[in-house]
Amino acid sequence: EVQLVESGGGQVQPGGSLRLSCAASGFAFAFSMYPMSWVRQAPGKPLEWVSTISRTFITSYADSVKGRFTISRENAKNTLYLQLNSLKTEDTAIYYCAQGGAQSDIRGQGTQVTVSS
Repeated sequence: EVQLVESGGGQVQPGGSLRLSCAASGFAFAFSMYPMSWVRQAPGKPLEWVSTISRTFITSYADSVKGRFTISRENAKNTLYLQLNSLKTEDTAIYYCAQGGAQSDIRGQGTQVTVSS
């Protein structure tokens, strides 16, 4: 059974930073074989793709977070990360990690990020 467990969310002021982690287990193949993504859902809005990292560490980002967020992975620890810098109030959302690309429906339970002053 695939398990994705996010952590690291919290409340920060605008301009602040957070680092999200996602511990993965139960994959059919090695964690390193899968592209991994972060998606988010703000209150009252649909799910939004944030970033993807490929098996070969190629990264892609939504325009709304480019230059502020950094996705990374540590295959030896089966862990995905998302560094969030220069946070804005509009980044407030539940952040989910996902196995695969932007369209994946294999996600964890999410971690709440709240940006407010």
